[in-house]
Amino acid sequence: MNLKEALHSNPIFSLVAQTAQQMQRETYVVGGYVRDLLLKRPSKDIDFVCVGDGISLAQQVAKNLKSQAGHTTDVSVFKNFGTAMVKHEDYELEFVGARKESYQDNSRKPTVETGSLQDDQNRRDFTINAMAISLNNDNYGDLLDPFDGVKDLKRKMIRTPLDPALTFSDDPLRMMRAVRFASQLEFDIAPKTFDALADHAERLQIVSQERITTELNKIILSSPPSYGFKLLFHSQLLRQFFPEMVALQGVETIDGKSHKDNFYHTLQVLDNVSQVSDDLWLRWAAILHDIAKPPTKRFHPKAGWTFHGHEDRGARMVPHIFRKLKLPLDQKMKFVQKLVRLHLRPIALVKKEVTDSAIRRLLYEAGDSIEALMKLCRADITSKNHSRVKRYLQNFDRVEQKMQVVEEKDHLRNFQPVITGEDIMITFHLKPSRIVGEIKSALREAVLDGKIRNERDEAYAYMLKIAEAKGLVRIDPD
Repeated sequence: MNLKEALHSNPIFSLVAQTAQQMQRETYVVGGYVRDLLLKRPSKDIDFVCVGDGISLAQQVAKNLKSQAGHTTDVSVFKNFGTAMVKHEDYELEFVGARKESYQDNSRKPTVETGSLQDDQNRRDFTINAMAISLNNDNYGDLLDPFDGVKDLKRKMIRTPLDPALTFSDDPLRMMRAVRFASQLEFDIAPKTFDALADHAERLQIVSQERITTELNKIILSSPPSYGFKLLFHSQLLRQFFPEMVALQGVETIDGKSHKDNFYHTLQVLDNVSQVSDDLWLRWAAILHDIAKPPTKRFHPKAGWTFHGHEDRGARMVPHIFRKLKLPLDQKMKFVQKLVRLHLRPIALVKKEVTDSAIRRLLYEAGDSIEALMKLCRADITSKNHSRVKRYLQNFDRVEQKMQVVEEKDHLRNFQPVITGEDIMITFHLKPSRIVGEIKSALREAVLDGKIRNERDEAYAYMLKIAEAKGLVRIDPD
């Protein structure tokens, strides 16, 4: 690739170069943008490093952009990190002064000193992120690649510039980043670098869970996500923050009867989901759908291995796992919890005769999550018996057709009963009480069973019938 042509294709580089020249500031494009440029991957984040004060360079670039474009360009300054961010059109431009870093054993926060470009490249996490392109007059457009990053790009290899033991011990988050880049780019991790992951896995404990989870979510959104999880598992990183998932791994055999390895089954389900959806929370539902199989595992001499109730127990585990991993405890968590709780329900419906009542109940409980639930259930069919998989998927087609018919007829998705608790209390002159709840529940069940339609006249008449059986008398208003 001709880097000079690539730089000329985007006027922002000539503007930064001219500004740096005016300020007599040695400046380079560094890091991920250089990597993605060589890989021909789109990138809107551009990092610049200069020898000197990066913040003042950013501020001057913003002024020059304003005079050139005629509108204000905001500068966000992060003095604690010595960086500044300029947003220009679709791009985020980050400026930092070249620096060298030193670390203490109990912290990933470095002591920072002003340094040279070489110092700055030495502190980078991986060779493919340590390349720089000069914006200086004497060598404009030259690639500065002291650690053979281009060679590693061609070999599809993740490797640290310096001794990986030092790189990961200094900043353990880099271990998660190694796996993330390998997963996103479908690269291998160099043997010495991978060995250092396992040797220093426990150092991850000094990293905040928020930072770990940010990297984990990027792995989950990569394709295929299973590759990143296998690297996390074999490097011992996964057990540092997600032991519940590690517990899924393994096969136990008694009397010649074995169960499947639920860790690798989960990864297959996750990959299957990733082929039909890029929704992070549906992928989390795939990760957690069998999370309670280890604590619910039992062996029966005749039935073999069972995991009874793992869907309900798994749903109860979801809030704890989300809280521990610093994932949101809002509707996203409730969505995942719902799918974990319901993921066996459609499978139970794959029979030739499916009752409208069963379909109504599933539509009611799943609500707007029904399409996501069906994607998860289809992904959960991972048998090596292709004819069995085909048969199950055809049965799911039939269930979904039945759902469409019932939904069009009864409109039960997220339905609300037309008779409210307040209606019941006014009709029978009751205060809030258990009997009001019992009547509401009976009305809901009657609709779901198809005994009545969710229409006021039918529901009101049925309410009177229920109330009469309970000895209640309608109180007419004066």
